[in-house]
Amino acid sequence: MEQSLKKNKAQKFAKYTQQDTDQEDQPAVLPEPTILYGMVVDSFQVVEHTIRPRQNLADILIPFNIEARIASELASKCKSIFDVRRLAANKKVTILASKDSSQTAQFMIYEPNPTEFVVFSLADTLGATLVQRETRTVEKSIYGTITSSLSESMTQAGGNAALTSKLVDVFAWQIDFFRIQKGDSFRLIYEEEWVEDKPIGVGKVLAVEFAHAGQTYSAYYYDQGQGSNYFDENGNSMRQAFLKAPLNFTRISSRFTMKRFHPVQKRWKAHLGTDYAAPTGTEIYTVGDGVVVEAGYNGGNGNYVKVKHNDTYTTQYLHMSKIARGMKKGTRVRQGQVIGYVGSTGLATGPHLCFRFWKNGKQIDPFSIKMPPAEPIGKQHLQAFQEVKQQYAQRLAAIELPEEEHQKEGLQASL
Repeated sequence: MEQSLKKNKAQKFAKYTQQDTDQEDQPAVLPEPTILYGMVVDSFQVVEHTIRPRQNLADILIPFNIEARIASELASKCKSIFDVRRLAANKKVTILASKDSSQTAQFMIYEPNPTEFVVFSLADTLGATLVQRETRTVEKSIYGTITSSLSESMTQAGGNAALTSKLVDVFAWQIDFFRIQKGDSFRLIYEEEWVEDKPIGVGKVLAVEFAHAGQTYSAYYYDQGQGSNYFDENGNSMRQAFLKAPLNFTRISSRFTMKRFHPVQKRWKAHLGTDYAAPTGTEIYTVGDGVVVEAGYNGGNGNYVKVKHNDTYTTQYLHMSKIARGMKKGTRVRQGQVIGYVGSTGLATGPHLCFRFWKNGKQIDPFSIKMPPAEPIGKQHLQAFQEVKQQYAQRLAAIELPEEEHQKEGLQASL
């Protein structure tokens, strides 16, 4: 019995000794290093700071034991890489400071946009490095049916305001988005840009179909060597000489008419323009390529710009809160370029744009004429375009629209 007990004790001792030996033989597991902006930061104190309005580089760095003259020298040395005057309020900077009592900044990182960041070095040598993040493009599809407004329906379908804007741009010459209705629908194939594991923005719309008022409009992205453009199923350009509207507006508050009661002058008179109600500051675009022939202030017109497009057509944009920088007589503008911002200067009771349209020197209603299209697909590119179109047309057709119970047709929906 005594020998048996001794044997059991010896076995238990050997077992525990072997476990200790096994543990000693195993290598120690080191913690994973913390990496930010491509640097191991475990030896630094990491401080995130939000830039305050009117705060400059010295203001940011002085609390981290960096003198103003050093900040000024850094700004001068890195100007060709990044001008520190572009540090924007409410954006974040990350300070990597020493862990000792001085908490001296060793590096400062600023992200001007999602695809790049600037590393400012404050340790041994002053300088800056601009780092480009690797981006990737993901192709996505989306569909939806208009229930209240295009923007709301796009959001419900998983899109966003940027995608809504791109859809409107594609059909800016074919569809008056003020008149879209409940039950209209859309299908899109588009690109989304990603950095690391996060989407950062919408890329190109590759193909889109919009059903409106009993008619289906289709558009396909194609570059025939003259820059990107959109074409219909027959290769005709979606782009026309003039945009349907010079801004993204809330509503048309007054149309072209020979008799309207003027809200300021309190009398009946002709209104030879189209009024678009929109918030103050809304961007106003020139509806076509041309040259500015007038830009300034006139009592009734307020701040305005007048653009001559060719020998036939001229347009004018009135009541701006301000005229865009660079808009003066002789300035050449491109279709869709911002030329001013909605306001209520001159004879106006509230913020809106009065848009006027001349043909051969006579003011006309722009909704009364059919605009000519831009150049179609060239013959040498037609076969290649047809192959691209066929591929995307099949993919668009495969996108199933959700089953909706439409309310009475004809109900208005706004952009």
